[in-house]
Amino acid sequence: MQQIGVLPAQSLREMVARGEISAEPAVSADQIQPASLDLRLGARAWRVRASFLAGAGRRVADRLSALEMHQMDLSDGAVLEKGCVYVVPLMEHLALPRGIQAVANAKSSTGRLDLLTRVITDDGTEFDRVAEGYTGPLYAEICPRSFSVLVRPGMRLNQIRFRNGQSVLSDTELLALHERDRLVDCAPVISQGLGFSVDLRPATSTLVGYRAKPHTGVIDLDRIGAYAPGDFWEELHEHDGQLILDPGAFYILVSRESVHIPPDYAAEMAPYLAMVGEFRVHYAGFFDPGFGHAAAGGAGARGVLEVRCHEAPFVLEHGQIVGRLVYERMSARPETLYGAGIASNYQGQGLKLAKHFKAG
Repeated sequence: MQQIGVLPAQSLREMVARGEISAEPAVSADQIQPASLDLRLGARAWRVRASFLAGAGRRVADRLSALEMHQMDLSDGAVLEKGCVYVVPLMEHLALPRGIQAVANAKSSTGRLDLLTRVITDDGTEFDRVAEGYTGPLYAEICPRSFSVLVRPGMRLNQIRFRNGQSVLSDTELLALHERDRLVDCAPVISQGLGFSVDLRPATSTLVGYRAKPHTGVIDLDRIGAYAPGDFWEELHEHDGQLILDPGAFYILVSRESVHIPPDYAAEMAPYLAMVGEFRVHYAGFFDPGFGHAAAGGAGARGVLEVRCHEAPFVLEHGQIVGRLVYERMSARPETLYGAGIASNYQGQGLKLAKHFKAG
C-alpha cells in the first residue's frame, strides 16, 4: 500500500510502467526528477482571447474552439509574444488511480523569465491542480509577461508533483523538524510554513536584484548561457535597505535566508499574505528533496524571489517576509536527491538569473 506523502522518482517510474502516466513520445528517464515529472510541450499552440478554466463537466478542447484566435505549428519553432495568451497540449496524459492527486508548477527557469505558465485539465476548476483519479489530457496555458519567447515541441516549462493524501507539516511539526535538521541559517519564522524574507543589504556586493527591461528581443528557450543579462535586465543596487517596486514591473530578488530541504521532505513556495503589500512573489514554487542539503552536496541555498508589483508602488524593506515554504513529507525517500548526480541548475544558488543568461 502506498504511504501518505509526495511520490518520489521511483514511484513515478512505476506509474509510467503501469500506464498511469503515458506520453507520445514515451516519457524519458531525464523527465523524472526526485519528486516531480517534467512536462513537455506538444506540436501545436492555440492563441486564445483570454485565460480560462474548462470548468466542471467541460473539456478544454471545447473551450479552445470557442476562444481561439488562431493556431500555430511549433515544429520548426514559433514565437509566443509578450502579453498574449496561448494554450499548448502537453505530450503527457494521466490515468490517476484512486487516492492520487497532482499539483503542477512552472519550472524554475520558466518563472525566472516571467512566463506565467499553468496547467489546465478537462473538468478543471483550478489552475495547476489535478483532481484525484483524473483521467485525461494535460494542457499548458502560457502567457509571456516580460519577454517574448521562442518555443518548440518537447520543451519543458512545467513540472507536476503527485501526492497520496495530504502530508503538509503543521507549524508544530515544522518547528520540530527545524530543531532536528536546521532548515534555515537563522531563527525560523514559522506561520503556516517557513517564512522567507528579502535580502536588500547583501554582505559581499551592492547588487540586490534585477528588473526586467520593457523592450527586449526574443529569448530562444533552447539557448543556455547565450544572452547578455544587460540586454534584458537592469541591475538594482543597495539603497538604504529599501526597494520601491513599480506597478507592472518584474523583479528577480533573493531571500535573506539560506534554506535546505531534508531528503525525506519536499517543499513548495507559497505567497505570504495579500495584506502585507501589493505584490506577488514566486511563480515557480517546487523545492525538491536535497535542495541545499549536505546529503546532496549542498550547504544551504537561497531562494530566488520572482516578484511582480500590482496596482500601487510599494516600498520593500530588507528582511521583510515576502513568502513561505510549505513543507510536506515524501511517501518514501527518493533514490536520487536534487543536485546529487543529476543536472540541477540551482543547487547552492544565490541571486541568479535563469540559465539562458551568461554568468556575470
